Amino acid sequence: MPVLLPSSATTEAHAMVSVSSSIARPSSVRLLPLPAPRFPPVASKCFFHCAASGTTTRVCELKIWMLEKLKWRKNFRTHGWEKKPRMLQVQDSVEETTSNSEVAESSPPNVQPIIPKYLESSMESSSSSAYGNSVDRVPSLCIAVVGATGELARNKIFPALFALYYSGFLPENVGIFGYSRKDLSDEDLRNIVAATLTCRVDHHENCGDKLDAFLDRTYHINGGFNNKDGMKMLNRRMEQIEGEHEANRIFYLSVPQEALLDVSVSLADNSQTKRGWNRIIIEKPFGFDALSSHKLTQCFLSKFQEKQLYRIDHRLGKDLIENITVLRFSNLVFEPLWSRTYIKNVQVIFSEECGMEAQGRYFGHYGVIRDIVHSHILQTIALFAMEPPVSLDGEDIRNEKVKVLRSIRKLNLDDVVLGQYKNSADKSSCYMNSLTPTFFAAALYIDNARWDGVPFLVKTGVGLIKHRVEIRIQFHHVPGNLYRECISHNIDLTTNELILRDQPDEAILLKVNNKVPGLGLQLDASELNLLYRDKYNVEVPDSYEHLLLDVIDGDNHLFMRSDELEAAWNILTPILDKIEENKVVPELYEIGGRGPVGAYYLGANHGVRWADD
Repeated sequence: MPVLLPSSATTEAHAMVSVSSSIARPSSVRLLPLPAPRFPPVASKCFFHCAASGTTTRVCELKIWMLEKLKWRKNFRTHGWEKKPRMLQVQDSVEETTSNSEVAESSPPNVQPIIPKYLESSMESSSSSAYGNSVDRVPSLCIAVVGATGELARNKIFPALFALYYSGFLPENVGIFGYSRKDLSDEDLRNIVAATLTCRVDHHENCGDKLDAFLDRTYHINGGFNNKDGMKMLNRRMEQIEGEHEANRIFYLSVPQEALLDVSVSLADNSQTKRGWNRIIIEKPFGFDALSSHKLTQCFLSKFQEKQLYRIDHRLGKDLIENITVLRFSNLVFEPLWSRTYIKNVQVIFSEECGMEAQGRYFGHYGVIRDIVHSHILQTIALFAMEPPVSLDGEDIRNEKVKVLRSIRKLNLDDVVLGQYKNSADKSSCYMNSLTPTFFAAALYIDNARWDGVPFLVKTGVGLIKHRVEIRIQFHHVPGNLYRECISHNIDLTTNELILRDQPDEAILLKVNNKVPGLGLQLDASELNLLYRDKYNVEVPDSYEHLLLDVIDGDNHLFMRSDELEAAWNILTPILDKIEENKVVPELYEIGGRGPVGAYYLGANHGVRWADD
């Protein structure tokens, strides 16, 4: 009795009959099937039903082989590479059969199925595109760090790549390339990189073996002073170890702004693979104002597609940033409160320790506004204030973020406070003539229906009283509070607050009012706290690990799109121009203090009491 196959299988069978009848092939071919237990049920039924006819037998055996191959095709990871299954090998000769009715034979363990000559070419091309080369040393993912001998690459990028490799987020045969102008051998670069690589507390098992394996896959390219020739050399070196199969590439441009255009153009013309995707990571700042940023963006978009560009700000790789959306959209208790109806003000606070790295950034050409406010602060506000996205897809989230940025009201000088910390006596002469601010405070307003009238107060700087990174959401007072007589004279001290903190201790805190135990009725403000170090006994991965993994996965929601970049500069460029035109002198403040006094007047003018008052 015939076996009924699904319509799709029937269509494929008809197609195969047509192909088998139209292509010349040996008249007598023996196909050794794979072991029966591995066949799908439909394939098994087809197999036994087809014993009566030679042509039908070949068609059904081909059907069996195709179904088996389709099972392997499902083994695909979202990172862009595929696990390498045991391949079906094509033999050079075709054995003669003695009888058409001899369909099934028990195959010895080492015997592979024999495929007819007329199917070899199509099978090989399919295997090449779907599975790639089976040689273990050939990488299907190459990551190039341009500026490999710089401080950022040595201290952050290479350690993050090793941590991902140890954790299994990179393929075993990944290729790591360091590109620089220095005349170094592969071994020289490996020695430089090895000096900064360590295993995390929870990564001690086989640490030495993993480290050696990672370094063995690290190579150096001396690009010299001609990036065009250097990128061609990088491409040739990648191709040598990639082979002919599908390959993907990531380029991390850890270079100064003045070298960015030349490097990116040379890369686009000479180093991109044509057998997979190419992704470009760009370090901030993304220009110095709206005009320079626009020119830079136009240059990038003339060589790359928008989906290839990943503008990275490592501060956005913190768990604090991810918790903004998780806390809001996955908890019913918070989502209804997320509007001007219940929220009185939002404070975004970022204070950094005073180190030489910070001095170099702030007193150089960047300043605190370009370095921190433009990307980190504005992106934090956009994620906090955006409407619910259609999905968690990166483009859906970025669509909502850019709407928030375009809705932020233009800043006036009256809504901004600039500061500069006083240097010690032995260094004061270096920066006495600089007007570059090391402190910035501002009151931002989002002119839309959800946030109309809610002040978003920003305070960021270096050399303040302590290293602190947090978002504080202060809620309105309870209307007609029945317990107002039991509250202390300062009602602001009893304001409900939700605090998302990254530094000094990662935590989520909720400030509520409760009764003090004992006789009588006295209220107190207490904090319900979730301290990550107490709840989760794990070492928190570095933010570069988080963001690099996002690039590998193609998740771009924490990276600024070109229209987001433009919207952010449209907010800040007018105030930067006014500061330059009016030669605004920053207010001096002591290192280890609370910052300029003007910041407290700014809060008072907008009805906000700073959290550290």
